[in-house]
Amino acid sequence: MNEMTLPQTNSADIAPKSVGPSGPQGPIDRLFGLSERGTTVGRELMAGATTFAAMAYIIAVNPAIMSNAGMDRADLVSATALAAIFGSVLMGLWANLPLAVAPAMGSNVIFTYVIVKQMGMPWQGALAMVAFTGVLFLILSLSKLRERIARDVPEALKIGIQAAVGTLIVFIALRGAGFVVQNPSTYIAMGSLRSPPVLLTLAGLLLTPVLVARRVPGGLILSIAVLTLIGFFVPGANGKMVTSMPSAILSWPRWPTSTFMALDVGYLISHFVVALPLLFYFLCAEFFSTLGTLIGVTGAANLRRPDGSIPNATAAFATDATASIVGPLLGTSVVTAYIESITGVQAGGRTGLTSLTVAAFFCLALFFWPVFVIIPPQATAPALVLVGVLMMQGLARIDMTDLVNAVPIVLTLLVTVLTNNLINGMALGTLSYIALEVAMGRRARIPAMVWGLGVVFIAYAFVTAQIF
Repeated sequence: MNEMTLPQTNSADIAPKSVGPSGPQGPIDRLFGLSERGTTVGRELMAGATTFAAMAYIIAVNPAIMSNAGMDRADLVSATALAAIFGSVLMGLWANLPLAVAPAMGSNVIFTYVIVKQMGMPWQGALAMVAFTGVLFLILSLSKLRERIARDVPEALKIGIQAAVGTLIVFIALRGAGFVVQNPSTYIAMGSLRSPPVLLTLAGLLLTPVLVARRVPGGLILSIAVLTLIGFFVPGANGKMVTSMPSAILSWPRWPTSTFMALDVGYLISHFVVALPLLFYFLCAEFFSTLGTLIGVTGAANLRRPDGSIPNATAAFATDATASIVGPLLGTSVVTAYIESITGVQAGGRTGLTSLTVAAFFCLALFFWPVFVIIPPQATAPALVLVGVLMMQGLARIDMTDLVNAVPIVLTLLVTVLTNNLINGMALGTLSYIALEVAMGRRARIPAMVWGLGVVFIAYAFVTAQIF
């Protein structure tokens, strides 16, 4: 959950502790600099286990979302775990930071419900678009352009897009679980409380935030597991139980045959103009979520240099970018560093050995793919709702009494949800920001990048009007 912000911990509690002299350094110590960062192998392993517990929900949630695009759910379980393994190993060995990497929440929702279901793009073409975004991000990561983008994109637009995606995740999760239904009079309404699946979802909506607020280790995956187990005894549609019996508990890992190397580059080329705003979204979402995660995790671990710079930042950005190229090759959406890594830092993680430990747990999870396949939407919806809520926390950083901030954010958020279309929300939010700055006589404050984005959205509207 790359956008998630966890409760802050006192810096005294998370500062590296000296381990003292321990004799000659072993190869693992030399490789990761354990003594230099005041940690031990045992502490790093425990930190990796803690981080995995905090983010393991993605193995259930990502396939549940992306299977709605027409992709095989069992193959998606494997693709999700393999992408997490690749990204976390690369982060550990290249950047030597305690950052776990996995398919990004938010991007998988946009991939499925906006690009595939709404715009009608085949999932193979959508995978090609995500891979192309990864290539652009890799170029960006290895250049000085990333500092300019971080500086030029207004905070109101970044926060508005993030909050809009969070709200869209909440709506889609509740609709998928049957908690929100269509209504001819009011358009949408709450599902019947006489329906057992609706009651199961309601119980999850109460249980999940309590577990997370109480900082129960692995609260999200624990809530998914509990609701899935209860689902064995809750009647659903057609006389079947909400949760069906798995074919097995353990099974040999399966290769994601149906999704591996299934990208349709030709479709991306022929529909490039239509895909352009989405490329911008994925690029910005990946860049800023990685930047925020790096700042948060390295700050919590006291790893920043005296000048405030982040060690191995280029390697960390490049890792995210490379993983976002490999992820679509396996069959999943954008791959990114997870802010849940901060839980591992709080457990003492300071080096890339923490990330390698997370990768080892994802390897183990590959053997349980039959279990992840049977998890019902009623079990994942509460976790998704909490993810969406946490993605809206950036609103607290914005002065909503200033209309130049408030109008773009509110338009982006509401138009996205009410039209069920992120591009509509991004377009109106961006154009309203430009209009307000011009009206206030502050044309010079509008970055060239925002002007260019406005032109892209106008061109996109024209092209889609001709197509649809």
